[in-house]
Formats: sequence, structure tokens, C-alpha cells
Amino acid sequence: MKRFSKTLNGDDPSNNSDSGTRNALKDPDRNAGLSPMRVMGIFIACLILFSVLFSVSVVLRDPPSNAAVHEALKAGVLEVEPRKSLDDQISDHVEVPKDKMLGGLLAAGFDEGSCVSRYQSASYRKEMPHKPSSHLLSRLRRYEALHKRCGPNTESYNKAVEQLKSGRRLTSSDCNYVVWISYSGLGNRILTLASAFLYALLTNRVLLVDPGVDMVDLFCEPFPEASWFLPMDFPLKNQFDSLDQKSPHCYGEMVRKSNLTNSEQSLLSSFVYLHLSHDYNDQDKLFFCNQDQDFLEKIPWLIVRTDNYFVPSLFLIPSFEQELNSLFPRKETVFHFLGRYLFHPTNVVWGLITRYYQAYLANADERIGIQIRVFDTGTGPFQHVFDQIISCALKENLLPETNRQDLIVRPSGAAKSKAVLMTSLSSGYFEKLRDMYWEHPTVTGEVIGIYQPSHEEYQQTEKHTHNRKALAEMYLLSLTDVLITSSWSTFGYVAQSLGGLTPWILYKPENRTAPDPACKRAMSMEPCFHAPPFYDCKAKTGVDTGELVPHVRHCEDMSWGLKLIDPSDEL
Repeated sequence: MKRFSKTLNGDDPSNNSDSGTRNALKDPDRNAGLSPMRVMGIFIACLILFSVLFSVSVVLRDPPSNAAVHEALKAGVLEVEPRKSLDDQISDHVEVPKDKMLGGLLAAGFDEGSCVSRYQSASYRKEMPHKPSSHLLSRLRRYEALHKRCGPNTESYNKAVEQLKSGRRLTSSDCNYVVWISYSGLGNRILTLASAFLYALLTNRVLLVDPGVDMVDLFCEPFPEASWFLPMDFPLKNQFDSLDQKSPHCYGEMVRKSNLTNSEQSLLSSFVYLHLSHDYNDQDKLFFCNQDQDFLEKIPWLIVRTDNYFVPSLFLIPSFEQELNSLFPRKETVFHFLGRYLFHPTNVVWGLITRYYQAYLANADERIGIQIRVFDTGTGPFQHVFDQIISCALKENLLPETNRQDLIVRPSGAAKSKAVLMTSLSSGYFEKLRDMYWEHPTVTGEVIGIYQPSHEEYQQTEKHTHNRKALAEMYLLSLTDVLITSSWSTFGYVAQSLGGLTPWILYKPENRTAPDPACKRAMSMEPCFHAPPFYDCKAKTGVDTGELVPHVRHCEDMSWGLKLIDPSDEL
């Protein structure tokens, strides 16, 4: 190795070629060529240099891929797991966005900022328990196109209004209308508007909405590129208050006077008033007969006033049966889908809803809604009503018992929280329940929070702020996980159906005594039709309309009312 080292370093620079020649002559091992040892040394040095250069070139040209690293991991070559990139770490914590369009139920084409609730509401709810049928989606898109073509201020609308002003139907029209008169309390208005829309869908009519005093303030436009609100210059608007059962254009009165439902004189009628309120008579109720629908089909303008959710009786009209079955294969979803499609709170109301939800309900493990409507006269709160609420909530394990012996009950693990949202015109029930869970611990260790957004003391139908709060509270109730509602209350019907909830219904107390049992689980989430007809149109005789088909039954809270159910759920 000494010779190898010396050879690599070279001779002393002072040596000249002559001295090198003499040395070579002296040393038999040295000659003018390369010795084997010198060749081997040069070869080894070149091999090392080549190996280094090759490795560097490979690394620079083709750095190891993630796939290669993972393969190496599998093979056991690498023992340290590679660190995730920042993007990967963020994606692990991003929640998959919910379906803002509700499975195609909602149409695109709106300015999101003009009605935030339309697209934000899905993030406040669980996934819809049922999906809308493809036929319903198709019919909604067709309706939107019809509304765009025939809605207010279009050429077709203006032409139809001119014919209406003339008092006669002079020519055939490609656009026919249902005009809904704003009437009754907010819960009733929401239910009846959904009923009128379904009727418009079934009869290929355009729905126009009387704005009343606050409808514009409460609800966004549901149809793209065209308003559903009736223009202020509509020629019959000043007559709305005077239309009643004695009006010559009232359908029931027309039938009573002529006893004809298919007269050629119908072609001379420019409009018909439909009185479908709770006080309607036998002639008015003929609206729900097939042959009467044949007559009404010829009328371009139908003006309807109602405080009833009359959808169940539409399912008893033979000419609508097939279409309704296609639209709603699951019968209890009618208002659930129509309500989610039509009723989007305005930004002002949505602010009330979201601020309250985030402040009091969002962080609870479970949310329980209790909707209280008392029809008794006198000043509440009533002890028997409170006793009934507690009896229902405890028996159905919706709320825990309180421990009145121990001052503190320590939970074995992390305490579960329940937020109870109460709605009532009175604050008394809220105060009693709040004090009950404040003064005593629960036997389960659960933490119970009791909240009530407002207590208006009495119903103020025409007051803007009152109805804003009422709509906000209906919507908040619909965001709960379980719900207790009061008998006969349309407020509760709206909340349960919007939320897709099957509630426990408090029986209506008699003689100011809490009933036993206190409540019953509803058969479906559908609202109840409080004043249905009991008439067989073919036989022209009275009949129990709650026994005609398996999917229309009498209501749990009103024995003479009708509601839609799915018979398969009872099996």
C-alpha cells in the first residue's frame, strides 16, 4: 500500500525524466508501462468515483416517489411512517358538505345571499329520512317552467288578467291560476298554502299568493326567475274581504242555485271563489268530488280561502289518485317535501333562528322540543298542563327523573347534556321546568338546559315581530331530535313535518285534568285535516272518509280529522 500511495501521489517534482529512466533500469519491476498494482489502484479509484456520480445523478433526476416509500414501508425497509402533508392533515378534519339541494328538491339559479336559509338549512338538520321521488322532482321542474311562463307580469298573465277584467272567458287560455288568500294564523297559512300548491300541481295551474300583511317579510320566493306574490294591482284584490259563501261567484252558492255542476254556463265564468274554511257547507264541500273537478277545470281563475290542510281529501279524489301515488310513494312525506321546497325564511327570520340555535342548542348532545298550546280560557300557566308535560316526558324517557334526596349526583363518566326548547305564549311552563332541573340533580347525572325564545302572552296574528318570532320558533322546533306537541295545534304540525319528526302528541285535557296516559306517539309526521267532508260523491250519501283507503286515517288528536299515514309502518 505504501507503493500504491506513493504512485498515486506521483514522484517528487524535482526529479527529471533522465533520473526516472535510470531508476527504471535499476529496478527490474519498473518499466515504461503500468505495473499490475498501479492498474488495480486506478481501476478501484475510477469505480468509486463512478459509483458516486451515478448515485447523485439518479437522485437528482428521479427523487423517490410516495408510492416507492409506501412500497418500502410494506417491505419493511423503512420503519418510520412518512409525515402527512398540511393539505392531508386539513382534509382529515373537513366535514363532507351536506346536500344543499335536498336531493334535487330545490332548484338552482337563485342568488344565495338574497335567501341564505335556502342553502344553509341543510347544515342545521340531519339528513332527510326519505328521498323525493323522481316524478316529484320532474313535476316541480315542469311547474317552475310553467310559473316562469305564466307568472306575474308575463305576457300570458297580462292577457289572462284582461279577460278577468272583462267578466267573461272569451277565449281559451294556456295559463290557469289558483289565487290563495292570506287568512288565519301563521301555522294555518303555511299548511293551507302547501295544500293550494299541491292542488295547483295536480291541475296544472299557477299558484299566486296574496301577500297579506307579512308574507313578503316572512318567506323568500320559492320559484326561480318569477315571483309567486300576487301583484298589488290584481283586479279582484279589493274584493277579497267581501268574498263569502253568499257571493254569486262562490262555488257552493253556484251549485245551490243551479243544481248543475257541468253547465255550459261555466264557460261564461271568469272566476270562481272556493270557500274551504272550517265553516264551509255541504255544497262547498263538493269541491272534493270528481265531477265537480271536471266543472272547475274549465274556470281560468280559482280564488281560494281556507284555514284547513285539505291534502288528505285530495287523496280521495279518483282522478288525482294515480298522480299522487307517483308523486308521493310514501304518503307521510307530502308536507315534509312541499314544506322544505316552498318555505324558506327570509334573512331577517333566519338570523333569529341561527343566532338562537348557536347560542343555546348547538352544543347539546340531544335537543328536545316541547310545543305548548292551551285552548282553555283563563290565565295560565295551568298546573294540570304542566303535570301532563312532565308525565309524558318522563314516561317516554325523553327527560330524566330528578333526585330529591341527594343534593349532588356525580355521573360515572362525562355528563350528557340535553337542551329543552319550549315554545308557549306563556312563560310559566318554562319557569316551572327550569326550576325543577335547577333545584334538583337528575338521577342519571345528565345536564338539562331549559330554553324559551319568547312568550308573547297572546296570539297577535297581524303583528310583524310576533309572526317573525312564531316562524323562528316553528323552525327551531323542527331542528330538535325529539318533539312533544299539543293536540289540534297547526304550529306543532308545521314543526314536526318540516323536521321529519314523528312527535308525541299531548292529549287534549278535559275538565282541567291531566289525561292518563298523557300523550301518544303519532302515526306519521303529516298534519291533520281538521274539517274534512264525510260524503260519498258517487253514492251521494254520508260516509266515514277515514275508512275508505288504508293511507287516510282519523287523527290521533282529533277523532273526526283525517291524516295521511303509511300502512306499512304499522306492520
